[in-house]
Amino acid sequence: MPVKLICASHTPMMDFVPLAGEIEREVRGHFASLAEQVRAYDPELIVMFAPDHFNGFFYDLMPPFCVGLRGQSAGDWGFGTAALDIPEATALALVRAVQAEDVDVAYSYRMQADHGFTQPLSLLTQGQRPCPVIPIFINSAARPLPPCRRVLKLGEAVGRFLAQRPERVLIIGSGGLSHDPPTPQFGQVPPEVEEFLIAGRNPSEDARARRQSKVIETGRRLAAGEDSALRLNAAWDRGLIDTFLDARLERFLTLTDEEILAEGGRGGQEIRAWIAAFSALRACGEYRAQSHYYRAIDEWIVGMAMLSAEPVAA
Repeated sequence: MPVKLICASHTPMMDFVPLAGEIEREVRGHFASLAEQVRAYDPELIVMFAPDHFNGFFYDLMPPFCVGLRGQSAGDWGFGTAALDIPEATALALVRAVQAEDVDVAYSYRMQADHGFTQPLSLLTQGQRPCPVIPIFINSAARPLPPCRRVLKLGEAVGRFLAQRPERVLIIGSGGLSHDPPTPQFGQVPPEVEEFLIAGRNPSEDARARRQSKVIETGRRLAAGEDSALRLNAAWDRGLIDTFLDARLERFLTLTDEEILAEGGRGGQEIRAWIAAFSALRACGEYRAQSHYYRAIDEWIVGMAMLSAEPVAA
C-alpha cells in the first residue's frame, strides 16, 4: 500500500488579494512544485481532512467528524458547485472500519465541501487527470470542538484502514496554521447572526459577497496594523511544524482549545486536519517529513505552510 502525505494551509484570499513583490510567486511556485510531486506519484485515491467555515456545516446538526459518501463543492469564494468524485463504496467501507475502532463518525450523502477542501485540492492536482477523493470533515469552527486527542484517534483509525488498501493513496491535510479571521462565535453575536450559524446553508450571492468582503477587509487592516484580530504567530507555527517533522504527535494528546486560541487564533483550530492527516500516516508506519515553505502572510490572514511526508519504508 503506497501512501504519501501533503499538508498545506489554505486561504481563499490568494485569488482576491494580489501581493506585491515575490511572496505570491513563492507561494504559487511551491504549490506548483508539490503538484508536480503529486503528478509523479499518480495517486489512485485521495483522502482529505479539512475544516469548514460555516459554508457546508451548521449548528442545525454539527458533527465532530463527517465522511462524505456523496457531495459537491459549497460554492464559496468562486469555487463553484461541481460534484465531488467520491468512491462511495470505499468511503462507506472507511466509515465502517473507523466505527469498528470505536471512533464515532458521521457520514453524509449530500456533503457540501467548502474552500478548505476545494482550494488545496485544486492547487495540488492542477492539470492532472481526475482522481477519486474521500472528504473527511473535522469541526474546527463551531464550539464545542472535538478534542485533539480524539482527532488523533480518528487519524489512526483512518490510517489503519488505508494500510489495507491496494491503491496509491495521497493523504491531504488542509488548514491553519495561525490565523484569526472574523468567524462569528455562537453566544457572542446578535440573534440574526446566530440564525445564520444554525441554518445559513446556500446563501444568496449578495449575502455571500458581503461576508467575503468582510474577510478581505480584515486582511487589509491586519497588514496595516489596524485590526484587533490576533496577529499571526510565526513562533507557534514553526513549533507546530517541528512537532510534525519530528513525529512527536503525542503532544496533541493534551493540546487544548484554549492554548490553540491564545497562540493561533480562531483559525488555528484548523490544525486538527493536520493532526488527523499525520496520525493516519503514522498508522501506516514510521514516516519521514519535509518542510517546503513557511511564511506569515498578513494580507491573506494565514500562517502559510506546506509539508510533505511518506513512510520511511518507501
